[in-house]
Amino acid sequence: MDRLSNTVRPYAWGSTTAIPELLGTAPTGEPQAEMWMGAHPGAPSRLTRPTGTGIGTGTEQALSDIIAADPERELGPAAVRAFGPRLPFLLKLLAAGAPLSLQVHPDLAQARQGYADEESRGIPVDAPHRTYKDANHKPELVCALTPFEGLCGFRRPAEAAALMGALGVDSLKPYVDLLRAHPEEAALREVLTAILSAEPDAMARTVEEAAEAAERLGGAHAPYAQIARHYPGDPGVIAAMLLNHVRLQPGEAMFLGAGVPHAYLDGLGVEVMANSDNVLRCGLTPKHVDVPELLRIVRFEATDPDILRPEASPTGEELYDTPVDEFRLSRYVLPAGGTPVDLTTAAPQILLCTAGGPQTGELTLAPGEAVFVPADETVEVTGTGTLFRATVVI
Repeated sequence: MDRLSNTVRPYAWGSTTAIPELLGTAPTGEPQAEMWMGAHPGAPSRLTRPTGTGIGTGTEQALSDIIAADPERELGPAAVRAFGPRLPFLLKLLAAGAPLSLQVHPDLAQARQGYADEESRGIPVDAPHRTYKDANHKPELVCALTPFEGLCGFRRPAEAAALMGALGVDSLKPYVDLLRAHPEEAALREVLTAILSAEPDAMARTVEEAAEAAERLGGAHAPYAQIARHYPGDPGVIAAMLLNHVRLQPGEAMFLGAGVPHAYLDGLGVEVMANSDNVLRCGLTPKHVDVPELLRIVRFEATDPDILRPEASPTGEELYDTPVDEFRLSRYVLPAGGTPVDLTTAAPQILLCTAGGPQTGELTLAPGEAVFVPADETVEVTGTGTLFRATVVI
């Protein structure tokens, strides 16, 4: 197996302290938003293999290059048949110090169609108005390491109407009336469309009034006052009121499927996702918002927040069960004096330590350190601590 050297992305919404605290390093004063572990071309992990063990031995190489040189050896024949010659997931530490953009992801058919359409129209893949960066879907799962706040899925229209109506803002009354008068799908679609299509200056005044009222009321309205402090005048502040506000405790998780609007607000977590960059933004961002395409992708249905808790097995593995094959996330909480745990499998794995100092083979991992384990490589874990395991379903 290989100890990974990983890139930390300095996005503006990132916490300045959460990742350094986990790693035991001094904060730089700059935001440290995400640490990427995997073979994504934007920031692939790097590793050095001992001389004589294959490609790149003795020199630091990108994990993506090592996989590309011999995908069946690194990923295993079954994973290559199922997902192609690339690592199909990306594992992250995510540290939100401010709200992320309100967003949705396409399903696989929508991603393929959207990517082919933009390719046929000759839109450069790095153009700011480009929506589909690849032909893959992007389901994702986030597991809280600290208390974690987010938005996930639509509220029932009556609940959203009550939340907005309590603010006493005149310009919100048409949305409140629509939410109360129409069936669920039509109400959610009409109100989100109206919010995102509103005249910008008028919407900015509405957001300002709503934020002031939310600040006064506190309680269930407090998250929206906080969002507005980071994104004054942004229509996403009002759109966020249509969504469920979710609080996760450490060890709890939530899964984000295709078409489900969501945003992370605050906290440190482990995130795993299919290896894609396809994001359609609804707000809370200065980036491009493609309203017609967004409205085509969003699933306008109210849902109860689905908080996942791990399912324990006799082996000590605690699995976060999700309906996708590109990733499988589980956790091991290793007690003092416990028996060794065999993690050998015919699929590629990334093992991430978040507490203690477990040993994987000859390597001891500190919090925030990770290893890549090629398919079929023998791996046994000993010692104490918490270890997250990301792999695939084959």
